[in-house]
Amino acid sequence: MTWSNHPQQPPAQWGQPPVQAPKAQPGWARKRIVVPSAFGLFFFGVVIGAAGGGNTENAGSEKPVPAVTKTVTARPKGPVADTADDKPAKKKETKPAAEKPKAMPSFVGMGLQSAQDAAQEAGFYSLTSHDSSGRDRMQAFDRNWKVCSQNYKAGTTIPLDTELDFGAVKLEESCPATDQKTPARAGSTMPNFAGKSVKAARGALDSGTSITVTDAGADDRMVLLESNWKVCTQSPGPGVALKGQPVKFTAVKYEESCP
Repeated sequence: MTWSNHPQQPPAQWGQPPVQAPKAQPGWARKRIVVPSAFGLFFFGVVIGAAGGGNTENAGSEKPVPAVTKTVTARPKGPVADTADDKPAKKKETKPAAEKPKAMPSFVGMGLQSAQDAAQEAGFYSLTSHDSSGRDRMQAFDRNWKVCSQNYKAGTTIPLDTELDFGAVKLEESCPATDQKTPARAGSTMPNFAGKSVKAARGALDSGTSITVTDAGADDRMVLLESNWKVCTQSPGPGVALKGQPVKFTAVKYEESCP
């Protein structure tokens, strides 16, 4: 037998009894001593301190709730004026005093533009004009026209808001003996258009009227600019009832004589 077969019993020295190994104890009987680490002690102290300090801080930081005093005003008896929508009192508007009427100046013989300027300087601002020859031409360039008539005689006292109407012809033309205004709108009977411009005659008739215009001369010219042509004959004649029938005119140029 070798010593390796009995490891638990070391060899006894000569003259001494053999040493026996201590008996093993069960796990529940073993005492286990745990030494806390420094980190664990620090963490445990922090937790306890926070718990105790938190209660102290909450208790000391609480402040008493201030009391709120609510004042109730008794409503006065009787009706109360509502001043929310009060507006400042409107001032009375005073109308400007009406300007006094003025005497009508004389504008006959003046250029149309000069006459209009003079009328405005006198305080008359409602102005119009028409072709005094009855040709119904437009006064496109007032400096090319001259005044032949005015709707109020010179010296007549009229309000300043009165409309002044000047009858005019071109500078190279002579004023007619009597003012020839544009014919009024035709009613139920045919007006007399002899000597009037074809343009004026057409404007006086209903816009739906069928109108034919031919040259009264032998040249059979086309009537293009109707304000330069005057009526020689017409059908139906003056005084005939208008019932929508077609109308025919013969005409020549203004500087010509009707055949």
